[in-house]
Amino acid sequence: MKNNDQGFTLVEIMLVVVIIGALAAMIMPRLSGRSEQALIAVAKADIQTNIATALKLYELDNGSFPTTSQGLRALREKSSLAPVPRNWQGPYLEKDPLDPWNNAYVYQAPGAHRTDYDLFSKGKDADAEADDITNWK
Repeated sequence: MKNNDQGFTLVEIMLVVVIIGALAAMIMPRLSGRSEQALIAVAKADIQTNIATALKLYELDNGSFPTTSQGLRALREKSSLAPVPRNWQGPYLEKDPLDPWNNAYVYQAPGAHRTDYDLFSKGKDADAEADDITNWK
């Protein structure tokens, strides 16, 4: 009887593993750093669109932006701090606004850089200003 069992030899399997490794070595350098770029893009979207829209809706309902002391918390629950919002229709945000690095966004109204408000993330390092993501740059 003739044995026709066919399978892969160890050499063939090793060759496939080497080819996959070579392809991965070519692709990985292109993908590195993309996750940090994605986190920065999320922070920019929050600052320029998501939180900004919530702040504008708050202002439309109440006549002014939340004060610095009221902070972004005023977008989640009605503030009892003066000036108490007269027509609060919130919550304007579904959850507390945290940047992609799980730090609170910094909010100041009126702003030091803009007349209405300053809103920014301190970035990955949370200290140096070089990587800050702001609504005024």
